[in-house]
Amino acid sequence: MLALVSFVFFTGLVGALTYWLTRGREIETAVGYFLAGRSLSAGVVAGSLLLTNLSTEQLVGLNGSAFADGLCVMAWEVIAGVSLVMLAIFFLPRYLAKGVTTIPEFLAGRFDDTTRILTNLIFVAAYTLLLLPIILYTGATGLIDILDLQALTELKRTTLLWGAVWLIGTLGSIYAIFGGLRSVAISDTLNGFGLLVGGVLIAYLALEKVGGGEAWTGLTTLREAHPEKFRSLGTADTSVPWPTLATGVLLLNLFYWTTNQQIIQRTLAARSLAEGQKGVLLAACFKIMAPLILVLPGIIAFHLDSRGELFNSLQLADFAEQVDQAFVREVAADPTLGGLPAERVEQWKSERLFQTKQDKGYGTLVSAVLPKWLTGFFAAAIVGAILSSFNSVLNSVVTLVSLDAYRKYLRPQATEHQTVRVGRIFGTTVALAAMTIAPLLAGQDSIFGYLQKMNGLYAAPIFAVVLVGMFTRRVPAIAANLALVLGVATIATVYFAPTVVGPLARINGFHFLGLVFVGLVGLMLLIGRLAPRALPAASVAAGEADPDGLRAAADSAVPLEPWRWTLPAGGLLVAIVIGIYAWFAF
Repeated sequence: MLALVSFVFFTGLVGALTYWLTRGREIETAVGYFLAGRSLSAGVVAGSLLLTNLSTEQLVGLNGSAFADGLCVMAWEVIAGVSLVMLAIFFLPRYLAKGVTTIPEFLAGRFDDTTRILTNLIFVAAYTLLLLPIILYTGATGLIDILDLQALTELKRTTLLWGAVWLIGTLGSIYAIFGGLRSVAISDTLNGFGLLVGGVLIAYLALEKVGGGEAWTGLTTLREAHPEKFRSLGTADTSVPWPTLATGVLLLNLFYWTTNQQIIQRTLAARSLAEGQKGVLLAACFKIMAPLILVLPGIIAFHLDSRGELFNSLQLADFAEQVDQAFVREVAADPTLGGLPAERVEQWKSERLFQTKQDKGYGTLVSAVLPKWLTGFFAAAIVGAILSSFNSVLNSVVTLVSLDAYRKYLRPQATEHQTVRVGRIFGTTVALAAMTIAPLLAGQDSIFGYLQKMNGLYAAPIFAVVLVGMFTRRVPAIAANLALVLGVATIATVYFAPTVVGPLARINGFHFLGLVFVGLVGLMLLIGRLAPRALPAASVAAGEADPDGLRAAADSAVPLEPWRWTLPAGGLLVAIVIGIYAWFAF
């Protein structure tokens, strides 16, 4: 009960502080509501970037992947540092120079309105049907495990799942729909501090538990007991084989941190290019250190489980019941499974039990090592991270629909107030849909792996189009539009109808995304060579004077003077990433 009280207190405190810090601010205009008036400082940009990204699909999902595969899954965090450096140096200056609000708007300026519509549809569909439900589902399961709500309430897990999903979704919707981007960014920063302190404390206390009161002894024990878990380069049987670091893993990281609307929107709200670059590079520093709270606890959980010290008998019995129910569902879907030999059935159940432990390991570890009064505070910080991810994505969906669809095509004469009002109505509809879909995700083998796989549906095509649009001038709009449609269709066919494509379905998923990306870029460049886009004389002259498009444009809304330490700081961060991989390679 003490944990629940501290959880409610901290959650309420963050809400009250957010309201106090944002009261009186203009949120009834499009720029004020969707881009926080382009006034965010470096610290707020960094905090919002981190908390938008960091939710329970990372805390629970990535620690769950580390439970199975070890340190190699740090690729999703450490390589993000390199991607953020690319954002600060190459992408952000170009976005801010154009004065755009969304990625589809940027592409419309380079290609045409069809490109804008296609990209908008892809983003909105992916966020509504994929990302928002996963954030709610993983958030709800993490909250249930950390606060041990089953023991506290004696309710069935399914009932708790639905209740937690709707609680988180409702709170997140209030921030995003009624407060706009400013309240989202401020609450991100407040929750970020609690999450950082809590995450480090959990890793430290868990190491102490392993080492009998000595954290360093615990780390030594882990490395001696499971040396294979501390290798930075994954093998073929892990979720991140080392060759994929140069293909799909790098591609997904680059897309997420340089082109994804939910991330880019925070940087577009910076009050200047220099502040945006400082915020992005500060976020990169924290991402490089993130394995301390996103990977190490998963390895500790695996070690404690191998000694029978993580899950109690009640939890194990519940897991076994879930596995049995899952097998019954599998047999109902495919009756031939019912004829499997007993040893194969036991093997199937054993594998499913291990997967269940993966997803439950982090929450159980937190409950085991944190004092009860701190458990509630950390659960509140986690819910803050969940809310941050949820309301950030929801805010991005609302921005895409309101500015790129409603005011651009449906009602160009709409007032600022009408645009914001439509955004709030649509945001409410999307939130309700996500809250309905989320509980239906129960039973996925690996929720983090599922998220990364589904992200590939739209990451490769959109990133290919943005990259070609940013660094070429002659590729025509038809090439970009063809790449978007063909890319999504190809990836979807391999994912959902593998028998149709034969050998393609047997390629490692990350390598496959890399091949699609290279193929789409090559296709666009070929079309640009065969049927180049005609450029007006004025455009040619402007391009020769400013080939990278970095000069302050008339529509640029913020100062474009770069931070003078961007290149040295970015180079240092890249060197640190390489050093980390080299240190733990063998």
